[in-house]
Amino acid sequence: MHDPLSDFLNKLKMASRQGLESFSFPSSRFILAVAGALEKQGYLAVGKKVKKGRQIELRLSSDTAKRPVTGVRRVSRLSKRVYRPARVLFPIRNGFGAAFVSTAKGVLSDTEARAAGTGGEVLFEIW
Repeated sequence: MHDPLSDFLNKLKMASRQGLESFSFPSSRFILAVAGALEKQGYLAVGKKVKKGRQIELRLSSDTAKRPVTGVRRVSRLSKRVYRPARVLFPIRNGFGAAFVSTAKGVLSDTEARAAGTGGEVLFEIW
């Protein structure tokens, strides 16, 4: 089976480790929603999404105050889906990381999901 989210996260992590300014990835509505959530948390540069046909080019945040991606862990996989209510979403790496949740209100970070009081499928953790 093919998991585009895992491919996206791996490409994001490798681009950050190599110090690249940007990377391209096949575009879909779900990947755009995840990229928007990562942009809100400072992992991607704000407003730097450029569509090139079916590809989207994403810019990594180059500011030192922004967060570099050092690790990613996929929580919910194709073979095992993980759902959690808002009260069970705990901080990742003592608040230095973030978990991203697919909710009825869209893809949200763990702090946004706790504030909104909505749970959902825990997609991945990033730090």
